[in-house]
Amino acid sequence: MIVLQSLLIPATMDQKILSLAAEETLDRLQECLQNLKESELGDLITRQAVKGRETAALLRGIFKGSPCSQQNGVLKRLQVYKHCIRLVESGDLQLDIVSEIIGLLMLEVRQLPGTALAELATLFVDVIKGGNLSNGKSLELLSTVLTALATSKENLAYGKGELSGEEFKKQLINTLCSSRWDHQCVIHLANMFRDIPLNAEELQFVVEKVLRMVSKLDLQEIPPLVYQLLLLSAKGSKKTVLEGIITFFNQLDKRQKEEQKIPESGDLEAATVPLDQLRHVEGTIILHIISVINLDQDLGRELIKLVKAEQQRDPGKTLCPFSVALLLSVAIKHRFEEQVFDFLKTSIVRSYKDLQFLQGSKFLTDLFPQQYDVASIILEVVENSAFGWDHVTQGLVDLGFTLMDSYEPKRVLGKVAETSYGLSKMPAQQACRLGANILLETFKVHEPIRSAILEQVLNRVITKAASPINHFIELLSNIVISAPLVLQNSSSKVTEAFDNLSFLPLDMVQGLLKAVQPLLKVSMSVRDSLILVLRKAIFSRQLDARKAAVAGFLLLLKNFKVLGSLAFSQCSQAISASQVQADIHACYNSAANEAFCLEILGSLRRCLSQQADVRLMLYEGFYDVLRRNSQLSNSIMDMLLSQIKRYYEPEPDLLPPLKLEGCIMAQGDQIFLQEPLAHLLSCIQHCLAWYKSTVHLHHEAEEDDDEDDYAGFQQDLEEMLDSITRRMIKSELEDFELDKSADFSLASGVGVKNNIYAILVMGICEILIEYNFNIGNFSKNKFEDVLGLFKCYSKLAEILKEKAGKNKSPSANKTTRSFLSMSFVSTLLTALFRDSAQSHEESLAVLRSSSEFMRYAVNVALQKVQQLEETGQTDGPDGQNPEKMFQTLCKITRVLLWRYTSIPTAVEESGKKKGKSISLLCLEGLLKIFNTVQQLYKPKIPQFLRALDIANDDVEEEEDINVTEKAAFQIRQFQRSLVNQLSSTGDDLNSKELLSLVTIISILSKLLEPSSPQFVQLFSWTVKICKENNLEDAPCCRGLLTLLFSLHVLYKSPASLLRDLAQDIHAHLGDIDQDMEVENQSHFAIVNIKTAAPTACLLVLTQAEKVLEEVDWLIKKFKNLLGLETSEDASQASSQIQSLEKAIILQLGTLLTVYHELVQTALPAGSCVDTLLRSLSKTYTILTSLIKHYIQVCRNGLGTISGRLEKLVKLSGSHLTPQCYAFITYVQNIHSESLSFAGEKKKKREDETAVVATVMAKVLRETKPIPNLIFAIEQYEKFLIHLSKKSKVNLMQYMKLSTSRDFRINVSTVECALQEQNTEDAENEPDNDQTVAAEQPSESQEPKKKRRRKK
Repeated sequence: MIVLQSLLIPATMDQKILSLAAEETLDRLQECLQNLKESELGDLITRQAVKGRETAALLRGIFKGSPCSQQNGVLKRLQVYKHCIRLVESGDLQLDIVSEIIGLLMLEVRQLPGTALAELATLFVDVIKGGNLSNGKSLELLSTVLTALATSKENLAYGKGELSGEEFKKQLINTLCSSRWDHQCVIHLANMFRDIPLNAEELQFVVEKVLRMVSKLDLQEIPPLVYQLLLLSAKGSKKTVLEGIITFFNQLDKRQKEEQKIPESGDLEAATVPLDQLRHVEGTIILHIISVINLDQDLGRELIKLVKAEQQRDPGKTLCPFSVALLLSVAIKHRFEEQVFDFLKTSIVRSYKDLQFLQGSKFLTDLFPQQYDVASIILEVVENSAFGWDHVTQGLVDLGFTLMDSYEPKRVLGKVAETSYGLSKMPAQQACRLGANILLETFKVHEPIRSAILEQVLNRVITKAASPINHFIELLSNIVISAPLVLQNSSSKVTEAFDNLSFLPLDMVQGLLKAVQPLLKVSMSVRDSLILVLRKAIFSRQLDARKAAVAGFLLLLKNFKVLGSLAFSQCSQAISASQVQADIHACYNSAANEAFCLEILGSLRRCLSQQADVRLMLYEGFYDVLRRNSQLSNSIMDMLLSQIKRYYEPEPDLLPPLKLEGCIMAQGDQIFLQEPLAHLLSCIQHCLAWYKSTVHLHHEAEEDDDEDDYAGFQQDLEEMLDSITRRMIKSELEDFELDKSADFSLASGVGVKNNIYAILVMGICEILIEYNFNIGNFSKNKFEDVLGLFKCYSKLAEILKEKAGKNKSPSANKTTRSFLSMSFVSTLLTALFRDSAQSHEESLAVLRSSSEFMRYAVNVALQKVQQLEETGQTDGPDGQNPEKMFQTLCKITRVLLWRYTSIPTAVEESGKKKGKSISLLCLEGLLKIFNTVQQLYKPKIPQFLRALDIANDDVEEEEDINVTEKAAFQIRQFQRSLVNQLSSTGDDLNSKELLSLVTIISILSKLLEPSSPQFVQLFSWTVKICKENNLEDAPCCRGLLTLLFSLHVLYKSPASLLRDLAQDIHAHLGDIDQDMEVENQSHFAIVNIKTAAPTACLLVLTQAEKVLEEVDWLIKKFKNLLGLETSEDASQASSQIQSLEKAIILQLGTLLTVYHELVQTALPAGSCVDTLLRSLSKTYTILTSLIKHYIQVCRNGLGTISGRLEKLVKLSGSHLTPQCYAFITYVQNIHSESLSFAGEKKKKREDETAVVATVMAKVLRETKPIPNLIFAIEQYEKFLIHLSKKSKVNLMQYMKLSTSRDFRINVSTVECALQEQNTEDAENEPDNDQTVAAEQPSESQEPKKKRRRKK
């Protein structure tokens, strides 16, 4: 009965309060509420809230009966608020009831007095500190309480004193942010702060607290918190928010990488962040940032501003995979597109430049051991984008094309300078390579964007064809190889590109067709459309279109094998069958290919009656077609046989054996080559040799019935070549209408005809030399034939050389390109120099007896290597196969190296009659080869060095090759030769050989690891050579000093070395003050009176300028670190700043001593003086830059000037500036002497005015840097004055006032001038009175410009 009564009382009280509130009887309502205890009131509210019926009405009734004008009413309201907060946070109520209660309480907050608000806010803070906030629903109320508190005008008690409402709110926020937050309520708190008015300081405090909490949350809880932070940034602190987010994810990525490096173990599994989860969270956050930027453009501007500022200081901190992905996503917005891509492109190129700068200097590497790799970061973004980052892909594609479009390869001799397999050296080229990698990897990862990438690449290939586009062709090739089957869906875009083939340059056509070749194998429609285009092009009027058609048809013949064709290892097909997982109808294709290929051959047969260039392409391409498609040999050999019969003289005794007149064509007065007969013969002999060595043997093994058909053309061709050989040896030059009296001038038709004949005959001789050597099998008779053919060749070569020398035409220095193949040159050199077989000795003695022939063989090798270096390929079989060329190059190098080291030049030259010795030619060849290998075959250098190791001739390939050891072994051989050369005296010293040796050692030294003992040994040896050898040959001196500098910069800073060299130059050339004797303390014997200037002086100045560039780069880095002392890594930044400052000042101090010596040296007028003056100007500019930095430091109150800087300023004032002015006087004196000398010559001979004008122009040009130097000195002194004022240190006490500018007053000269003036005044006395008034200008007018007096 009692329990029932207790349950009914509150229910009755509910109704009573509601009815009293409805009746508007406030007195009775107040009385009723006063009788209720706090616990009863709480039970009342709880019961009503749980029922969820009339909670709001009850609360309104309670508030109505508890007016804030009465103390009891305020207390009652506080009780309600406190109970409701606990009730809401309990989690027992439905969401709509909670929202209803909170909404009602928020409306009533404004009624509460300040003290009540303060008590309520303090309660909230205690709840949060105690971790009792379970769901954060009540925090909406806290924001309203704090807002109301801020506007409260009452003074509120706080501790022992009183605070205003605003101050009280600030203290509460401070307390709240300083306390520990439960991770469950972080997001709710962040959301709450958005609704509170905060000043900048409070906002910064809140943002920093929330950012600290990010790391304590689970990964899945981070995106909503970051979103709240971004919304909060609308109030301010945008930079802090963005920086905090980027830094957090940068650290998380680094931790993830470190964990991946550690071997997996059970203990670490709990600590590991799941990679896919992390990437999805990062992607979500990037989307959040983009969505907020859409609402608030200032956030986007702040992001770009932040990354630009931080990139200058520490790119590794800001440019991380997360921030790059964020920037690329932001770039989708047109407003930020240009800014983002400009920033990324600049950052990438700058990163590569810095890397290049650092790698070239041990001094800089020691200061910056950690190098920032921008390429790996951006490629990591591509990898990360696979986790559903679709918002990044378009940005990646645009960035890739931006980098590729900003680079254009240069053409050298009509070819692209940088080959696809060459090493990227220039920063712009490396950035382009990165762009290609970005596009390729994006293509592989993201299927939806593949067609867009392919379309853009093809568009650029077509529209930019006029300029070199090898980088786009290479990218297209890689794309096709990566997914030929997938590209079938985009085949229409490829067929559209084919329509433009006839308008593209030939090399671009070849590149494009090679690139899409795998696609031709899997798509019949693409192949058919290509064939249609090529058939049209072959009948085009344009020569380039015809050549493009031939190139296309040859490519098709190479790659569509006929059933039964042999498979050879030497067939270096561009794409293997495993890469093209197609050819579903393999049997059908192989069978159908025969008709297809024969049809193409029918089209190509027509080309044999077209221009010489078209025929030449055919002859050069047939050999590769045969090798890859052996079943076509019968058709091709028959075609070649019928072609050669047109020009072959069948009568066995008729001379000459070939009809040369049929090879030329006359059009009016002009003569053209119609048939490249030498190329035709070359094609025949290579195809025949291949046929005999492969197909013929194969048929014999299988006892093929059709062998007679094949043997027919083989016999005919062999008989023909033997007959041509026999008759060519018998033929005299007169038989070809060529002799010494013939006209070889290119100005006349007869001369052009004779030149064409001569080149054809020489080519035929070379082809027959190769043919007879190959079939001779070391027969003495055949080798005598070879020598006979060579005599015919050499006679013509001599005549051409002699005639070209007389005509002095531009083509005089051009040598005719040899027809010998690279592989044959290798075979021939090996036979001549290294074949020691007893059975071959007699026959080889025939060839070895002719030193001219051996010299010719080495010269051809040099020519082939040079062609390979310039164009990346050579003429002849396998000339476009990089792997084959590399193997042949290795063989040639071994032979030349053995020949040079076995027979020294000195031994050989004793019996030499004329021309370069063979040993010297071998050395030149080695120099070219080493240079070519480093340019074209950088990745294969270990294999190259192993191939040179003659001792390990037949050793199997080693797993690990020590490049440094192998290179050091080769270097030692050349060091011995160089020492032997230096020990020679007088005329025995061969300066050309010495220079070649030094250059080879320089090239090979690049292969040594700078930290290895072999490198240190070479460096010490070079220093010793330069110190002990008094060489008077300027090129050799330049080579040795260049080697010394290149090694020194990788060992340590060359500043001290420059000082020693400068002292030697000063000692040998003397002082600008002739009365001054210079102490002769010779450090390097290589610097002497003949080499000191200009050779050594210019090299020292060039190297000094490089050191200045390093210092300038360091000063920029130094400036970027300004202000970092106050950051989190203050101690690390401070130590880095100190080490940088020390390095900069020490380098500048040593350089000042170098210039101190050089400005006192009596340098001859010319390049040395000019370079020194410019270098001094640069030095003062850099000194000024350093002083400006210290002015900024003092202005910002970040520090004072150091003692080191004071010493540097003192050194510049005592050891450089006065000497600079003295040197300027000296320069002007030597120039005035040369002018007076020229003037005397003019008086003697009136016709030498042109000589005088030249001298005057030279003097004006060489004195031009003087005003610039004076300006630089005075700018330096000006900023020193500013720094003295800012730092309160008198730096000008070390600087003497400038007494010499670009003019001086010479007393004797002035007196002479005054006397002349007086004489003139006396003569012109009458005129003076009339002109006095006119000659007195007013003081405000500028003086008239001086005119040079005419002599």
